[in-house]
Amino acid sequence: MTPSLRRSNALSLADRLFSTGEDRRTARLIEDSIQTLEARLAEETKFSGGLVDVVARYLLEAGGKRVRPVLAFLTAQLGEGVNDDVVTAATSIELTHLASLYHDDVMDVADQRRGVPSAQMVWGNSVAILTGDLLFARASALLAILGERAIRLQADTFERLCLGQLKETIGPADDEDPVEHYLAVLADKTGSLIAASAQLGVIFGGADPTLEQPVREFGEKVGIAFQLVDDVIDIAPSDEDSGKTPGTDIRAGVATLPVLLLRRAAVTDVGAAALLARLTPEALSAAGTDESADVIRLLREHAVTAETVSEARRYAHEAIAALAPLPEGTVKKTLTRFAETVVERTN
Repeated sequence: MTPSLRRSNALSLADRLFSTGEDRRTARLIEDSIQTLEARLAEETKFSGGLVDVVARYLLEAGGKRVRPVLAFLTAQLGEGVNDDVVTAATSIELTHLASLYHDDVMDVADQRRGVPSAQMVWGNSVAILTGDLLFARASALLAILGERAIRLQADTFERLCLGQLKETIGPADDEDPVEHYLAVLADKTGSLIAASAQLGVIFGGADPTLEQPVREFGEKVGIAFQLVDDVIDIAPSDEDSGKTPGTDIRAGVATLPVLLLRRAAVTDVGAAALLARLTPEALSAAGTDESADVIRLLREHAVTAETVSEARRYAHEAIAALAPLPEGTVKKTLTRFAETVVERTN
């Protein structure tokens, strides 16, 4: 994939967020920053050459929307704008995100990521895990350039990423609501890194420090909404672009929110219990292609999926409400649009 094509996803995201006039001026600044980021990412994924560099760049070359850097570049506009420190912070955040994907795919036994075979399917678990570790190390080295504040923020975020993955792996305690447990996992695994991205833009863009907490809250809430929408997209009809089979997560035994809500409903609803029995990985594997697709369709049409969409919208609305302390203008308007765009993906 050429650099221009790798940038296209990020630029198309920016195009959806900005309108005209002053907004478009800010959009151009962010688009320029994305191009700088791509060049920096290419440099920071060079290690010892050979296969090491090929594996380290594998998911980078596969694309991505660069959501986290875009947020950092945007919140930097609350201060003096994007500078070298903001680009360094954004590069570190994106490397951290990439590293987490290598590890997630090993733990989830995923066979595909961003439309290509996952790294461990190509090179094996050990290579994929060590590549993730390598990218985490490089991300930490970059933030060390920015000083103790950045290092502490990155360490806290990395701790939450690990805790979220660990809590997901262990599962909820006997006295814990599985839905609340799942939402807490999403806050750690997805929301924390998006929140850190927005906060780093404020810090290193030289914005008012009182704006750090509002953008952090925005980032975490919108991150949860983003993942809940992904739960719905997972059971959406397949399309040629994604190449994914509907219900990929469910077939792998991942309890997404629609499944968790169905489990809750199954306690008193015979129909929900019957559908739940057909949604186990074993049942879906034993069923034929058409039958398993029909089971996923029934889940898609069930009330629990609409409830998941409503929950995603609730978090998006809470994210927007967190922006109240921000000054009126392009940044606040665009962050609001970002939250709205996240949940529009279910339409």
